[in-house]
Parts: sequence; structure tokens; C-alpha cells
Amino acid sequence: MDAPSNINSVITHSDSDVAHWLTNDTRDERFLDNIFSELCVRVRQAGIPVKRATLHLLIYHPQWLGARIMWADGMREAEIGRVDYDVRERSEFIGSPANELFDGATEVRENLERDPSLGRKHALYDEMRAKGLTDYVAWPLYHTLGKRHMVTFATDRSGGFEDAHVSGLSKLLPVLALVSEIRMKNRLARTLLETYVGSHAGELILAGATRRGSGTTVRAAIMICDLRDFTRISDNWPRDDVIDLLNDYFDAISEPIARHGGEILKFMGDGLLAIFPLSQPTACANLLQAVAEARQAMAALNESNGQTGRAPLNYGIGVHVGDVMYGNIGSRTRLDFTVIGPAVNMASRLEALTKQLGRPVLLSRAFADFVDRDFALERVGEYPVRGFSDPIELFAYHG
Repeated sequence: MDAPSNINSVITHSDSDVAHWLTNDTRDERFLDNIFSELCVRVRQAGIPVKRATLHLLIYHPQWLGARIMWADGMREAEIGRVDYDVRERSEFIGSPANELFDGATEVRENLERDPSLGRKHALYDEMRAKGLTDYVAWPLYHTLGKRHMVTFATDRSGGFEDAHVSGLSKLLPVLALVSEIRMKNRLARTLLETYVGSHAGELILAGATRRGSGTTVRAAIMICDLRDFTRISDNWPRDDVIDLLNDYFDAISEPIARHGGEILKFMGDGLLAIFPLSQPTACANLLQAVAEARQAMAALNESNGQTGRAPLNYGIGVHVGDVMYGNIGSRTRLDFTVIGPAVNMASRLEALTKQLGRPVLLSRAFADFVDRDFALERVGEYPVRGFSDPIELFAYHG
């Protein structure tokens, strides 16, 4: 008769140790998956026979609704999976513990040893039974302002979790919620900055570069791209079609830029501004590789659009190289992290000339001098450029 009391006493004491560690000793760990893995190991050492655990988080990423951190006994590190926005319409969600919790349940508990016909019906429970798990519990993890995430624990112990095990785990939830919310907000801040200003600018802002007028001079290759006839398209196409078109166009142009080390600083309606800092010795070659791949992607997009009767999308790209001021510009309360300077103006003027000269990509002589002969550049000639006193020697690039 004394065994349950002893178990309660041991688990209560050990839970306090785990909670103390979670509260006080995780300050220097940036990544939540590492904290969650260590938590599960410590929970097992405390006498709670957790065999498998998951942490499900709504992450508000542009591409994914959420993420799942999964730990199992014997794993060296947790496994992280991403969850698509349409998951709630799929069978993996419908009828799942997550479905129940996000519909308002405060706990989902399932005895996996009993006859499956008597329990909940979902593929997840069958998968856990197949892995020898005997008991499962899931709880909402409450963050501030009503945001609900989810944590689950499962065991392979014969007879499942004891009440003391479940009680011990539940006592850790408030601390886990606080620790996970801090990491979530840090990651969300980083994600938002990467999404809206780019990864390099985001890192500078997170490091404290938020004062108006602060910045530095950067020598870089500058690329400006603009879509042709967008006003006509937006006036005549349905709104949703215009948004889809812009997203497809920006995917085609942007992904090669990011892949080759460029930094997209801003989208301007149907255009974009990107730089390739010359601190990278192959920056100019990287830019041309990105342009070549972007042109291939645009050709594929136009072919796909042509099959649905849409007219091809035309675009212009202007490229120059020079010193730019890179930093915070704006009003006292609203700043933009961007680049300015004559070199940016030149790239913009060259982009405008692409339409006049019928060349999709125009490069300045200054940029061409940085490029290997391996890249076949066609000399177009010297042309006056608005805002600059002397004609500029231009080159076309066909990728």
C-alpha cells in the first residue's frame, strides 16, 4: 500500500528538480528543440516513463502554419517537421488529438492497450500501438493572448502512465509554456525580419541597428528588376489572379537571387531591389548566375501561363556596381532598412532603358569590368542616362 505514496513523493521531488532546471538553467539555450529533448531526458530520469513526446507550435511563417518537434527515447536530437497551411483539411488532422484540442478540449487521454474498437479512431493511435506504446496524453500549451499550442507524451510501460506520472508532467506545463513562448517570440521576430527586410538586414536590426541615420557604406553589385505592363494587367485581371501572378513572378526572380547569395532589400509593387556585396569575391558572377536562372524560371512560367491562355510576362533588369549607403532611413517612428546612392539610381535608370532598347537585361560598363570573359556579354553601345552627365557604355546579357 506504500508504493503509490513513495512514487508520488519521488516524482514530486524530481519534478521540482526538472522545473528548476527548466526555469533557471535554459537561459543560454537558443533552440527550443534542444530544450525539449533535454526536458524529455530529465523527465525519464525523474522516473516518468516517457517513451515519445511531441511539441506542436503555430509558427506563423509565410510558408508553414506550424512545426512539430518530436522526441523519442534513444534519439540523439529531436526531429523537426513543418506543417502546411492546408493541414486542417487533411485526414492527418481531422479527428486527431490536435483537432480535439484546437476545438477546445483541455486534455486528450487514450489507453492504447485496450481494444482499438473501443477507443478513438485515428491513424495516429494505430501508429503508436504498432510501435508498442501503451498510453498517450495531450494537452494544450497556453501562451499569452489566448494562443494555444500542444504538447503530448506517450509511454510503452505496461499499464500505461500512473496518475502520479500524469500529474508530474502536467505540473511542468506552465514553465514549459513560458520557456517555449520566449523562444517562439525570438524566432518569430527573426522570421518577420527575414521575411520583410531580408536575412542580413534582419541580423543587423536584431543586433541593435535601429537608430535613424545609422548605416554603413557598402560596395556592391546592384540589381533592379521590374515587370512590364503591370498596370494594364492589374486593371484587367481579377484581383486573385493578379496576386497569384505576382507571387509566381517573384518566386521565379527571387529564389535564384537568394540561392546565389544576394540580398533582396525590398519589393516595390511589381519590382525588386537586390544587392550582392563585393565582400564576396564572386559577387558579380553570382549575380549573373542568378539572372540566368531567373530568366529560365520566367521562361518556364510563361510557358505554363501560355497553356492557360495568359500572355507572357515581360520584365527588365538593370545592373550596376558601386558604393551604396546601407542603413536606416525614414521618419522618427517608421524606418526602412535599404540602400541609397548614385549607384542605385544608375541601376534603376538601366532597368528603365531595357524597354527602350528591347534588351531584358542591361549591365553597366562598371559592372562588366568585374565579370569573367566566361560570361558572354554583348556590347550594346553608349547611351545617355537621365541624371548622369556622360553617356554610359551598356552591355546585354542573355544568360
